[in-house]
Amino acid sequence: MNSVGEGCTELKREYDQCFNRWFAEKFLKGDRSGDPCIEMFKNYQQCVQKAIKEKDIPIEGVEFMGPNKEKPGS
Repeated sequence: MNSVGEGCTELKREYDQCFNRWFAEKFLKGDRSGDPCIEMFKNYQQCVQKAIKEKDIPIEGVEFMGPNKEKPGS
């Protein structure tokens, strides 16, 4: 699946690959020592936020999740 911003699609692909590898090879096997893909996620997130602004996509009232953010009500 492509990203909201064309320039972000490669960053998304790299992050997805990193996360899926970590999830399958570490997390599911009990290694909860951390996510090595956080910097990739941050780069992708910044790209998406820039694309949202450039495309003037309304995001008022939308809550974003990411590293170090908890789900509402948790």
